[in-house]
Order: sequence, then C-alpha cells, then structure tokens
Amino acid sequence: MKTLAKWSIEEYHRMIEAGVLCDRSVELLAGEIVEMSPETPIHYRTAKRGAKYLEQLLEGRAEVRFNGPITLANSEPEPDIAIVQLPEEQYRDQHPNAAHIYFLIEVAKTSLKKDTDLKATIYATAGIQEYWVLNLAARHIFVFQEPQNGKYQTERILTSGTIVPLAFPEIAISINQLLE
Repeated sequence: MKTLAKWSIEEYHRMIEAGVLCDRSVELLAGEIVEMSPETPIHYRTAKRGAKYLEQLLEGRAEVRFNGPITLANSEPEPDIAIVQLPEEQYRDQHPNAAHIYFLIEVAKTSLKKDTDLKATIYATAGIQEYWVLNLAARHIFVFQEPQNGKYQTERILTSGTIVPLAFPEIAISINQLLE
C-alpha cells in the first residue's frame, strides 16, 4: 500500500517561495498538492463574467476575488470566485481564511466531480456556510449550505430564477446571469 506524504500550509508556502511550483498549476487540497484542471474558454469566460456581475451587486458589502487562493487548515484551494469580507487591505499579507469567507463559487466543466465531492468536503469541514458549483454542461447550479461534520446538510440544484445568498438576504442573484 502506498502512503502519500501530506503537506502543511507552511510547507506548501515554502515550496512556492522557493520556486519549486512556479511552472505548475496546482493547489493544496487536504494536504495533497493537486494539479488544477486546465481552464476551457467557456470556464474562464463564465467565471470572469460572474465575478464582474457579483462585484456590481455586492459593491461596498464584500470583496469579490477572482481565481485567487484562500487558506484553510490543510488546504489552499483557488476557487473561481470567493466572496469575502471587506476591507480588501487585510489580504495584503495573507489570503482570506474561513472566517473571512461569505461564500465560494466554482465553475465546473471538466472538474465537476472534484468540485462537488472533494472541494465540497474541504469547504464544509472548514465551516464555509455556502458553496456554489456552476455546472456548465448541465446548465444548473449546485447550492450547498449548512456545513456540519465535513458535509453540507442542504444541497439544492437550481436551473432558473434567483439565488439569495445566506450572507446577503437583501440580494437576489440571477442564475441565468451567472451561467451566461
């Protein structure tokens, strides 16, 4: 039986600083350095447009981060979109951690299984209250809420209408706009 070496956040950061991972598109997931799926044009376009749309809706309420890392206990994933607390200046010397995060969004075309299984478990374990996965192939959104014991207790699949994020009950987000 093979045993994989698990890496800590500190070890991962040292590898980044030393340039060991400079030519690799990777993220730290549950202590393992994992290759990120290549971004297709539709994936990039959907994530970028979604981030811009959310920036307009959440201006003055939250920071909308696009393709940036977040730091969790034993993971440093790079969600496509992270909605985090203001002010942005607090992230000058550190990435947002679970206490800073309102909700996360992943866009999935080739990474659906990883996003709905592994990343959902990582985010639920970290206590992130809400997590969305935009499924480009099926044109719907998985909405995960209520993390408990490493699993989200609520999972809904939405195909139209709006989503009201838990952290911003006054904001209705168009599903069609996100999937555009």
